[in-house]
Amino acid sequence: MTEDIDALETREWLDALHAVIRYGGDGRAAFLLKQMFDRATMAGVELPQAITTPYRNTIPPKKEKRMPGDLFMERRIRSLIRWNALAMVMRANDNDEGLGGHISSFSSAATLYDVGFNYFFRGNDGEELGDLIYYQGHSAPGMYARSFLEGRLSEDQLDNFRREVDGAGLSSYPHPWLMPDYWQFPTVSMGLGPLQAIYQAHVMRYMSARGLAARGDRKVWAFLGDGECDEPESLGAIGLAGREGLENLIFVINCNLQRLDGPVRGNGKIMQELEGIFRGAGWNVIKVVWGRHWDALLEKDTTGLLQKRMDEVCDGELQNYKANGGAYTRKHFFGKYPELLELVKDLSDDDIMKLNRGGHDPYKVYAAYAEAVAHKGQPTVILAQTVKGYGLGAAGEAANITHSVKKLDIESLKGFRDRFGIPISDDELKTVPYYRPAPDSPEMQYMHSRRKSLGGYLPARQSDFDALEIPPLETFKAQLKGTGEREISTTMAWVRFISTLVKDKNIGERVVPIVPDEARTFGMEGMFRQLGIYSSEGQQYVPHDHDQIMYYKEDKKGQILEEGINEAGAMAAWLAAATAYSNSHCPLIPCYIYYSMFGFQRIGDLAWAAGDSQARGFLIGATAGRTTLNGEGLQHQDGHSHVLANTIPNCKTYDPTYSYELAVIMHDGMKRMYHDKENCFYYITTMNENYVHPDMPVGAEEGIIKGMYKLKEGKKTKKGGQRVQLMGAGTILREVEAAAEILRDDFGVESDIWSLTSINELTRDGQRVSRWNMLNPEAKKPRKAYVTECLEKQEGPVIAATDYLKTYAEQLRAFVPGDYVVLGTEGFGRSDTRSKLRRFFEVDRHFVVVAALKALADQGAIKADVVSKALKQFGIDSEKPDPMSV
Repeated sequence: MTEDIDALETREWLDALHAVIRYGGDGRAAFLLKQMFDRATMAGVELPQAITTPYRNTIPPKKEKRMPGDLFMERRIRSLIRWNALAMVMRANDNDEGLGGHISSFSSAATLYDVGFNYFFRGNDGEELGDLIYYQGHSAPGMYARSFLEGRLSEDQLDNFRREVDGAGLSSYPHPWLMPDYWQFPTVSMGLGPLQAIYQAHVMRYMSARGLAARGDRKVWAFLGDGECDEPESLGAIGLAGREGLENLIFVINCNLQRLDGPVRGNGKIMQELEGIFRGAGWNVIKVVWGRHWDALLEKDTTGLLQKRMDEVCDGELQNYKANGGAYTRKHFFGKYPELLELVKDLSDDDIMKLNRGGHDPYKVYAAYAEAVAHKGQPTVILAQTVKGYGLGAAGEAANITHSVKKLDIESLKGFRDRFGIPISDDELKTVPYYRPAPDSPEMQYMHSRRKSLGGYLPARQSDFDALEIPPLETFKAQLKGTGEREISTTMAWVRFISTLVKDKNIGERVVPIVPDEARTFGMEGMFRQLGIYSSEGQQYVPHDHDQIMYYKEDKKGQILEEGINEAGAMAAWLAAATAYSNSHCPLIPCYIYYSMFGFQRIGDLAWAAGDSQARGFLIGATAGRTTLNGEGLQHQDGHSHVLANTIPNCKTYDPTYSYELAVIMHDGMKRMYHDKENCFYYITTMNENYVHPDMPVGAEEGIIKGMYKLKEGKKTKKGGQRVQLMGAGTILREVEAAAEILRDDFGVESDIWSLTSINELTRDGQRVSRWNMLNPEAKKPRKAYVTECLEKQEGPVIAATDYLKTYAEQLRAFVPGDYVVLGTEGFGRSDTRSKLRRFFEVDRHFVVVAALKALADQGAIKADVVSKALKQFGIDSEKPDPMSV
């Protein structure tokens, strides 16, 4: 029912509610309404959805906390920041190439940032750790402009915006890799900033609960756009934030109603949509819709028509009002109802145009921020309505083209200057100069005093940390020794390594095992009781397996982060922990283990962000290999993660076969990242295939780390005998070992066997050597790639076999002396036994033998019919379908 059939009764109910509010307070009114709601629900009354509120500010004027500073001084500073941001982008595009840059996003968000910088964003210079801020990527020019006013950046640096190759430039967007002392988080791949911010707040509470880094009242701020919220990553984890009650998290969504091409929800209302989504997820929602110039009109609106008009107008029209001016707004917004025209009869068209949006009103923004930082028990989202391209006038304010505006014509530039009161003459405008007042000016003194009171300047990133004391390799002697007759997988070997590491008195507590609801698959259930699974609420139930040794134990101080069936969330948690050395002055050793197929292929953008963020930690791609994860089939069988991982420059990748290889790699990784402070992270694949692991050969450590070592040397070749070099990685190395026996026993061919622990590391080494030799053509002694040094004195062709694409091992071709044959697993995976899969993909021991014999035949060392006999002996059909085609 939408019509009022008894206005008098309605009036009585509303008067009663008003009386309760007046004499009993808001709390009493809320209690009574909740009781009525519950009673109506019990009676079966169908109630309207109540997840959104009217299209007006959440905080009424009478409850706004007053902004204490100098409004006019702050507007003056904000205007200078606006000008310098505009100047920087225009000057960057004053060339033939056009370097790009964005003006309109920051133009709409300037007040949102400015109020934060003046009153809320805490720096790191105080006794407590500062806030963490995820700046919206397209607003980067505004941050540079502020830093220029503060004296942290020079004119030369601003003139090198997007000119980075010569070393003095400013990155296009927030990139810690490029500006390691300035930006903390990469955010411009839209959607990743909000997701990272949620898990940053989550891990911050985790560290505090475990006594590693006190949280205090530290906040995580994330600035994002309303259009960005269409990215699944933006809103995909807000349920976690609500469920965990992350009161240390604040989202500020700049609702300028526009995305790159047009309106976000032209026919709808994006702020209302987002309000409903966030309320449903358990967030505290604060809408900042209208500026203070609307307050008087709303107070005069005794009929409720103004609110009705606000509620019914769509975003496309709201954009039109700002694009088309006051007269248009009078006619099309207020003109729908005669009573509203009467409401604004005393306002000129200019007055109507100045009816500001909430996100441009510092008083409204301050009140929202003050409410957000004081709120307890929930994360807060502030939905602030703004105008995209605010201040650009006819050049792009509220226009669909505004995102692409890089320059203003001279008349628009004059209008911008005059609107914001920039003291630059018409003659000077042609060069679009920067403007910074004298250091002793009131503006500069005010700006510096505000940041001094809040603990220093932002953005800022801490690069250094106290090195960790890594236990010696001998600590893991159990993993360096063979397993005797017992068969285990490398995944289990990794679990054993971690079980030893967490017991270390110096760094054990810093180990953060992370798993996306697959711990039992990886054999980690023994850690449940030993380490506990982190839960902010502890364990408020008795687990059904409580009487078992390995029961499911949740704990407020649990060490394991179990993030559910959620690879993106688990990766974001890993990234937060992997940057804790910088963001919380607390180096952690995060170890995220997952199905390798659901790593780089699924969350590649986050992995790239990890590289940019200078993350440190271990990614463990378990159940790896196209033929090793035998029964799961096409969607699960990974044959390319190492190829994908190699695209990230600071990601070191390894594919060990044996327990001792894994132990050496993990140990070296910890030393490099946490003691030597090398800027890298690790991707290591482990498998679920059980087999016997031998003792570590003497002196193998160097080769394991560099990427290859001779595992077994064949017998001395007799005169006229043949020899081959067999190389294998992961579980396929064992097929290579078996192939060597067949070659010796059935064909009289000796083999040297090489373990390829990291083809990617070998490739990078070779590429570095090739580059050096190219740039040093007159060097007396050209350098050699490590793989070349290993193989150049060896006899026979080289055959490499892995459980990955041929592309992976083909990277080595330029550095392998002599003939080189690669076997790999091209094509889609499928379900079957390991032996059949390896036969299908042509990487089993028999195909290794055939490849070796064919390479010898191609050299003329043996006759071709020997290869044919081998094919017949192994039952290999020469007309067998190519795995790539089926």
